[in-house]
Amino acid sequence: MQFKMILTLIGAAGLLAAPMLHAQTSADNVLLDMQQAFRKGDSTRLAALQPLAQSHMLAPWAAYWTLRARLDTATSDEVNTFFNQYRGTYQEDRLRNDWLLLLGQRRDWARFAEAAPDFRMNDDREVRCYTLAMENILAKVDLASEVKAQWYAAKDAGDGCTLAAQSHFDAGQLSEADVWRKARLLVEARQLDAARQVVAIVAPGASAALNDALKKPETVLIKRPVSNHRLNQELAVLALIRWADSAPDSAAQALEERWSKHLTNSQRAWAWGAIGKLAAQKLSDSALPYFQHASPEAMSDEHLAWRTRAALRQHQWHDALESIKAMSPDAASDPTWVYWRARALLQPGQNQAEQTQARQLLQGIASVRGFYPLLALEELGQPITPPTAPTPLSAQEKDRAQANPGLQRALKAITLGLRSEGVREWNYTTNLHAPGGMNDRELLAAADLACQNAVWDRCINTSERTRNAIDLVQRFPMPYRQAVIERSRSINLDPAYVYGLIRQESRFITDARSGVGASGLMQVMPATARWTAKKIGLSNFTPQQLNDRDTNITIGTGYLKLVLDDFAGSMPLAAAAYNAGPGRPRVWRGQPGAPSVEAAIWAENIPFTETRDYVKKVLANTTIYAAMITGQTQSLKARLGQIGPPDISTPENRDLP
Repeated sequence: MQFKMILTLIGAAGLLAAPMLHAQTSADNVLLDMQQAFRKGDSTRLAALQPLAQSHMLAPWAAYWTLRARLDTATSDEVNTFFNQYRGTYQEDRLRNDWLLLLGQRRDWARFAEAAPDFRMNDDREVRCYTLAMENILAKVDLASEVKAQWYAAKDAGDGCTLAAQSHFDAGQLSEADVWRKARLLVEARQLDAARQVVAIVAPGASAALNDALKKPETVLIKRPVSNHRLNQELAVLALIRWADSAPDSAAQALEERWSKHLTNSQRAWAWGAIGKLAAQKLSDSALPYFQHASPEAMSDEHLAWRTRAALRQHQWHDALESIKAMSPDAASDPTWVYWRARALLQPGQNQAEQTQARQLLQGIASVRGFYPLLALEELGQPITPPTAPTPLSAQEKDRAQANPGLQRALKAITLGLRSEGVREWNYTTNLHAPGGMNDRELLAAADLACQNAVWDRCINTSERTRNAIDLVQRFPMPYRQAVIERSRSINLDPAYVYGLIRQESRFITDARSGVGASGLMQVMPATARWTAKKIGLSNFTPQQLNDRDTNITIGTGYLKLVLDDFAGSMPLAAAAYNAGPGRPRVWRGQPGAPSVEAAIWAENIPFTETRDYVKKVLANTTIYAAMITGQTQSLKARLGQIGPPDISTPENRDLP
């Protein structure tokens, strides 16, 4: 009888649980439907679905999507009601960001001034530029210095920053030279429409001449009469930048033979800097001589970075040091240039004081925090070993992270498949909700929460934000350890290298998918996967199998091994090939007869920013993982080695995709 009653109770509990589970599933589906409706801009569908999501943990997202989809027609009362109802959440601050941008576009300074003080994130350049514009327009406050900093750092023109620049220019607080500098930056970045907007500030009637300079630069530079008029000088500089993009040698010839004497010193220096940069990105030996035509002090930080790279490639340490010294303080403080400045000061012929300065520079960056910090450790003769782990988290610290509503919503969103929303809320909660973000212990606890939920990208990124404590287990997790290590060792591949690559490719997100179609842990393209499957004897393979973790590891490691063998075991070359395809690093390593260079210099000269950063991060990751896996001191320099032209007696696998 008692046994029968227990069964009856279990059955009743099951009947009660089933509707609850169904209700939760239905509510989850409502959120997923609302996300799709928001992406389509379907405000009617959003309004109909929102009442069904009011009890869901992610109800703030449902309310945000619904109001955001019709924000341009919403009233101030509706917006303020949302702010009050969801006060303190990411969604409140996200909508405030959107609202401020809309008010700035409308030049509605009264409501902008009312909403701006409560904006917590303060990470939107356009919002800041609207603030600078408003204060200048209404109160005549001169904020030109910050306007230039914000404007120059923006990748495009931007309505807010352009408005701030326009108002300060009209007030005489920005000069014509300031405006032309922004135009040059935009042309170098190939943002031609934005450049046209900027030039209109200082030369509104020059649109036709500007169009010629941007579309037919060789005609403007060779066939048009030269002139010392300011407008013609500046247009010539823009034309030189455009021509150098495709033919730096031709642009250099036009500058030297025809235009040089008609430009000011600063205009001439910028033109040579742009030509030198574009020649350096083509790995041309002409790059450094081009740079040497003008004073580095008048060049941009990006010009000086490429001047340094070109000098390193040709072992011209004096030129490298001169370039770094001319950089702005912010640029020169980057570990990249701190390291190379120290290396230049350590070259033969430098005095004792300079060598002492070099060691101080290296000590200032030496750590396990990245590529150049690791190289600095080795340069100082210090071992690359895992640092002491921080004090273990207490139960109270873990509980506080677990109870944090922003982290809870973020994990729920990621679990539900709303990864973009979850990542944004997680980052806001850890970095921006409180001024300065979470402290080290809070970050470690949040990272631990992500790790425990196998949300590896948030685990890594959050732990990397700590200022003093370093928990390498969090920063360099090893999920799927047995599968990765066994597969790697079975094909004679260093498992640390595989982990280093996966960490950079996907952050261990098994369902990761890139914008170009690469899939899974090792981000393999379907065509590459099919080719690799045939090479390694994996029968009946279909690209859909890339979503399977073990298959992805098998295909990815198989391809990496083939690439590594093709590049004679060079990890930097193989990493570059994995990211950019094997054809490009074959070109980047130089023609037969060219001298070899240390791989750190070679990597720093990779023309593609993404691949340059990728190679450095993969090799740094590999070194740390090797220390963790083996428990032994490691050498990043040994993994880097030297890179030069291929041995002509060794055939290349041109079939390699």
